Amino acid sequence: MKRSLHYASLRSAPVGTTGHRPLLLAAAVAVGLLAHAPAGHAADGFDIVALGALGGIQDGNLSAWMVHPHDDDRAVTFDAGTLVNGLRVADEKGALDGVTVPADSGLGRVGHVLTDRIKGYLISHAHLDHMAGLVIASPDDSKKPIYALPSVNAALVDTYFNWQAWPNFSDRGKAPQLKKYAMQDLTPATPVPLQGTKMSVTAFPLSHGGIESAAFVVESDGDILVYFGDTGPDPVEKGTRMRDVWTAIADKAKQRKLKAILIESSYTSDRPDAQLFGHLTPKWIMASLHELDAMAGGNALKDLPVVITHIKYSLTREQPQARMEQELSAANDLGVRFVIPQQGSRWHFK
Repeated sequence: MKRSLHYASLRSAPVGTTGHRPLLLAAAVAVGLLAHAPAGHAADGFDIVALGALGGIQDGNLSAWMVHPHDDDRAVTFDAGTLVNGLRVADEKGALDGVTVPADSGLGRVGHVLTDRIKGYLISHAHLDHMAGLVIASPDDSKKPIYALPSVNAALVDTYFNWQAWPNFSDRGKAPQLKKYAMQDLTPATPVPLQGTKMSVTAFPLSHGGIESAAFVVESDGDILVYFGDTGPDPVEKGTRMRDVWTAIADKAKQRKLKAILIESSYTSDRPDAQLFGHLTPKWIMASLHELDAMAGGNALKDLPVVITHIKYSLTREQPQARMEQELSAANDLGVRFVIPQQGSRWHFK
């Protein structure tokens, strides 16, 4: 089956055409990922809206990706660096045109999506550019879970929801606990249903320059989508954490059930490895994708959408997107479909 992607916004375009125990855990969860598709149901991939497309310093456009199955509008977000402003921009660009606000609601479309359509947040790590939008929106948000690795949930509560940086809207930590957000710890390589949706999530730890980050594999009706939080390449981080993710999803890639990868590239490839600070570049992305392709039997990633997240805004005269696009296109011997995203864009990956 040939992969395809539909662009609700043409502002973003595809680029180019052309330890033992962690590995055992990844292999075990790969079996679990194959077991969730209901018999007889034809899956149709996922819809994604870029609420925040960048990393770094451009407040108002920081890592946040709303995702839901194409046939079900109940969503979660990968990270939440920008929420309300991201929804506002998406609405202005037409990415939310399919959302109908109930006649008896006093909310606008942005408020309705925030409080009703978004059923939870998947937070890769507790750096501000990945969760500031959640904290800022919390007074007017609705009750929902926050899904994260235990170290990340602990950091969110200890650092932000502590009645000093911000009121404690969580169900842990310093009293009084306002209990708007239920902090749900994720066990690595263990699928968990996403409450109020038809999706499940499996988390995998990543190494982000000494900080624990996470990748999330979301599944619905047998299709999967993979999101990487901030991560350095395995050879630089001296581990196998990216490889562990690929081990878990290689069979899905081979079966064309992997519908898209969202992966960060914070810098262009001339960045020295000693100054990556737990991030990727186009050079390292291609090396890692080759690893996945080999695990999946070769020629398994052709036409696969790969969305490049977390490109850092620059204060120089030129932004890095054009050069990054050139580097990815020149190295793209796997035939993946790189996407350089813009805030407010919407895609159907199927």
